[in-house]
Amino acid sequence: MSASSLEHFAASVSRSPSAPCLIYFDTVLDYATVDELSGALAVALSERGVGAGSRVALMTQNVPQFILAELAVWKLGAIWVPLNPMFKSAEVEYHLTDSGATAMVVLESLYRDVVSDVVAGTDVKAVITTSELDFLAEPLPPLLAGVRRDPPEGTEDLLALTRRYAGRTPPPHHPAPGDVAVLSYTSGTTGRPKGAMNTHRNLAFIAELWRSWARVDDRDVVAALAPLFHIIGPTAITGVAFAAGAPIVLTYRFDPATILGALERHRGTFTLASITAFRALMACPDIGTRDLTAFTKVFSGGAPVPPATVEQWQELAGGYIHNCYGLTETTSPTHMVPFGGRAPVDEGTGALSIGVPVPDTDVRVVDPDTRQDVPVGEVGEFWIRGEGVVPGYWQRPEATAEAIVDGGYLRTGDVGKRDADGWFYLLDRSKDMIIASGFKVWPREVEDVLYQHPAVHEAAVVGLPDEYRGETVKAFVSLRAGASAEPAELVEFCRERLAAYKCPRTIEILPEIPKTATGKVLRRELRA
Repeated sequence: MSASSLEHFAASVSRSPSAPCLIYFDTVLDYATVDELSGALAVALSERGVGAGSRVALMTQNVPQFILAELAVWKLGAIWVPLNPMFKSAEVEYHLTDSGATAMVVLESLYRDVVSDVVAGTDVKAVITTSELDFLAEPLPPLLAGVRRDPPEGTEDLLALTRRYAGRTPPPHHPAPGDVAVLSYTSGTTGRPKGAMNTHRNLAFIAELWRSWARVDDRDVVAALAPLFHIIGPTAITGVAFAAGAPIVLTYRFDPATILGALERHRGTFTLASITAFRALMACPDIGTRDLTAFTKVFSGGAPVPPATVEQWQELAGGYIHNCYGLTETTSPTHMVPFGGRAPVDEGTGALSIGVPVPDTDVRVVDPDTRQDVPVGEVGEFWIRGEGVVPGYWQRPEATAEAIVDGGYLRTGDVGKRDADGWFYLLDRSKDMIIASGFKVWPREVEDVLYQHPAVHEAAVVGLPDEYRGETVKAFVSLRAGASAEPAELVEFCRERLAAYKCPRTIEILPEIPKTATGKVLRRELRA
């Protein structure tokens, strides 16, 4: 196995320099061009103080410049820090300060709207801005209609720098397997985000895993449905593409109609995305008119996958969604449904299996109180050890010691079980369990029932304080476009399918379920 995704990339450049690497709407950049541009950007960053171990923040949408910067940073032995483009100023300031970033690559509009007010109070000395219009010709894609270039004062333009340093490359750098490649900040659904230190070994292992598991090669086309700033970016987008020598399709941001058009036009074959993305694609009227026959290597992770949604996707698009499971701290998947296989459904809970452990990964199902393994079929916390597990959190030794225990096992906080055939089932986060009248209720089980109702688009279940029961079950749903349902109807639907103590006492219909940018339900907002 190669020591890094940078070596994967270099091998693909050497093997097929004229092969397409990045497809941004209808603009194609080949591997040689991406290598040259990222090399020039690396020299520019080097002359602005970036070197081995430096942190460089990247804050863009899914545009080629993010990947150019990713490679440029690695060519210097530095670490990139992805920032969610939906962040507000205070969140940007926190991540820049916590990571100690000294340079930043950011979209012009984001710099102007959220970064400029806080960057002076951080260690960032070099700000490179860029435009989503770069690399595009007229007429512009409808998604970018109305966008204008507006380079902010006090910053430098990325493409201008690549022209200025054209033809120059930094001295070759060969990262050690244990070097930190990316600081991936946890989503912060349970508190202040922490920087998981994803190493080059972690990323290379997961990239190779995706290449072999999904049988991705240079005839495939990787569709970037997920954001590049997510851990999916350097693993199941650039990671697997560089390992296979395949192209990556970029569409700026997730827009269902634009994504469907790109999948058809560029014959997208592989993706990993949250189930929220697949629901959005299914809700788009265009899905019935698009040819998605090539789109067969389809995986979903990051949020629970209801069996009903998998069936609906197969009816509409023809492909099967292979479930998988992983965390930022495991550099993504530790469990996957074998490609070409189908996940069983647990009879007791209705949960769709997350698959089987991937190679070189050891998974225990543990009683968190006794720290002993529970018998097959019983519920416990997943403890995971393997090549994808990070060494710890950035400058958080106490948090690292709390999370990684007993010889390198990561305590996930996720609760599930293993059956006699070796299939694993995720039930919920341990902290989300509801105890109603002394009975345990897993929100996931109630949500899966609600997804069976034809009017329900999304569902989320939480426990709320109740003087009599201790906690009571409350559900929130959003409805499909054009569909209607009353709360009482949905409560009755649940009563017909669940034990009485599991049924929501109340159901509230919302325009949209609050989620993070990567599709995780923000239950704390629902409990507020």
